Amino acid sequence: MSHHLDSPEARSDPRLTIADLYVFPGETGTVFAINVCPSLAGEDAPRGFHPEGRYEFRIDGDGDLVPDVTYRVTFGEADSGGQQTVEVRSLTGAQAADAAAEGTVILNGTTSSTASGENGVRLWAGQAHDPFYLDGTVLGAIGNAFAGGTTVDLSGWNQAQAANEPFGADKVYSLVLEVPDTQLRAAVGGGDLRVWALASLATDSGGWHPVNRVGIPMIQPIFAQHDDDLAAELNSGEPADDLDRFKTRIADATAAVVAAYGTAQHPQGYGRAVAERILPNVLPYTLGTPAAFSFASWNGRSLTDNACDVMFSLATNTAFTSGLTKDSVPAPPTGTFPYVRPVAAS
Repeated sequence: MSHHLDSPEARSDPRLTIADLYVFPGETGTVFAINVCPSLAGEDAPRGFHPEGRYEFRIDGDGDLVPDVTYRVTFGEADSGGQQTVEVRSLTGAQAADAAAEGTVILNGTTSSTASGENGVRLWAGQAHDPFYLDGTVLGAIGNAFAGGTTVDLSGWNQAQAANEPFGADKVYSLVLEVPDTQLRAAVGGGDLRVWALASLATDSGGWHPVNRVGIPMIQPIFAQHDDDLAAELNSGEPADDLDRFKTRIADATAAVVAAYGTAQHPQGYGRAVAERILPNVLPYTLGTPAAFSFASWNGRSLTDNACDVMFSLATNTAFTSGLTKDSVPAPPTGTFPYVRPVAAS
């Protein structure tokens, strides 16, 4: 998984688990997309977007890891047909990092339909096919290796028979926001972005409790698959504090696996380099450029990037493949808005 159900809180209500974050150029601007509420949570799990929650795209343009603009999305209760109202607010300047700030409403709409606002902003939210792909056996082996400081044990795994389970038939609820680049550039003061997504739940006291925070893909599944405490910590706090909070643990876990492989002369040094590469946990993207989360560089993330193999190879310092590609997805994304493949109404 990328961040599918990655912590106890996320598992308690999958509507607030952010499975993946994507940032890429669209037809009319830059696309910010998250997937929540994966169907692999089970048939009895609640569906849709949480009406007492909110979903935010936080965007930093000057490198201080404090958002310069936040797009905050909230939803109403589902009607008899399962549809929800949706509202998007823009928060800029000091308000962008203020949980209590109101911001400005820029768009209103309804799920399963494209909603357009002033200045070219548009949004689609609804159930879609998950574009993510990964073999579950490989995922489990990666988690075991980083929990135990060993090589990745794939004995008994046949790459030629790699199955897209449990993700092949998985469905998610996608939230896709497209913002014109001129508007983004004006809001953040430049073109080099640092992006993260945050899902929060309203508290009885009137505040907001963060449940899931996502930037770079695959951090929790690699380093916290068997450590719920670390998974919860990774979902809390602010990106500016990530290096101080998590560098040592990620560096040590990486060093142990790399030492087991014998692929680095100085495993501790390699572990520190990996920790400094993936922390702070924000996704970089330069406006107006092709998105690619690849072996060569990280610049946003497209809906077809093989993030798993990239991150597994980096973390183990070993060429790694899960045996799957973008063509393994039975309902692939498209080149037109909303880019994800909506689930047809039954």
